[in-house]
Amino acid sequence: MHRTDSTREAICRFIAKNGSATGPDLAAHLGITRQAVSLHLRQLIADGTVFKTGSTRAARYFPGDAAPDMRRIRRELVLAGLDESAVYQNLAITLNLSRLPSNVEAILHYAFTEMLNNAIDHSMSDRCTVEFSLDAARITFSVKDAGIGVFHSIAGKFDLPDEHAAMIELIKGKTTTMPEAHSGEGIFFVSRSADRFQLRSHRIQIEWDRARDDIFVSDPRFTKGTVVRFEIRKDSRTRLENIFAEYAPEQYDFQFERTRVLVKLLGQDYLSRSEAKRLLHNLDKFSEIELDMRNVSNVGQGFADEIFRVFTAAHPNIIIRAMNASKAVDTMLRHVSGSSDQK
Repeated sequence: MHRTDSTREAICRFIAKNGSATGPDLAAHLGITRQAVSLHLRQLIADGTVFKTGSTRAARYFPGDAAPDMRRIRRELVLAGLDESAVYQNLAITLNLSRLPSNVEAILHYAFTEMLNNAIDHSMSDRCTVEFSLDAARITFSVKDAGIGVFHSIAGKFDLPDEHAAMIELIKGKTTTMPEAHSGEGIFFVSRSADRFQLRSHRIQIEWDRARDDIFVSDPRFTKGTVVRFEIRKDSRTRLENIFAEYAPEQYDFQFERTRVLVKLLGQDYLSRSEAKRLLHNLDKFSEIELDMRNVSNVGQGFADEIFRVFTAAHPNIIIRAMNASKAVDTMLRHVSGSSDQK
């Protein structure tokens, strides 16, 4: 038997025996590289011998005869006068979303209507495209418009130097170009309720990955307008009320007063006061701030002093904490503040 055929048979046997498998599972079992596994899987999928759910890090492979009845809807919507709740209800009836676990359906309802409302109110586009799909394991939806672009809109509204700076402001929360009508909470809470959430506009894509508890920024090819993609597993145990309780707790009358910022998105080394000021910009809108310092390799005394002495002195009622700091970073923070977990 040809070695290629033997390897593919081994892949199929492993998947059949275990019910499903990931790329790393197969690579470890067969003792070959993930790139080699991917090449074999690509052909097996084309042959219908194997089917795939998810993408990239979340991809899982199943026997071809176990492929579910995939349900997918794609609609182009005129935005003028559109009611996002009515759109969701129509999709929910068509796709029978009421059969989902109540916590998952509640998250879908919230996330979809928030993202479609953003397109209606902020995109400056006359129409958008929505897609909804369900398979055996997960539900995915996307909302795509060809408007001004979310990062470009924020950069222009707040006179920021570029779209990357706008992206940083957006992930902090409470950033909106229409404060009279919006709180700026939507993307923040939607991103934290998903298993995976992608926000893409122009040459920036930001992705929240629950499984890895991380956020990733990439530079894809130019995309006009804004695209959001939301994914959640059918067996997700995430509850929307718990997400709100974490960031809008009872102690603050259920208002969005607590935020967390992944500092690495601004860079890996922070030395100056100006960098600290950029990080802290608009964070005085919150009562509690968590600065996640993972993958930050170095901070300077000026940077640390601006945050943990100057800012806290100017805002004594705001609690600010650093978390996940390396030993070197924690040492500098302690030098300035006396502790890396003080306000």
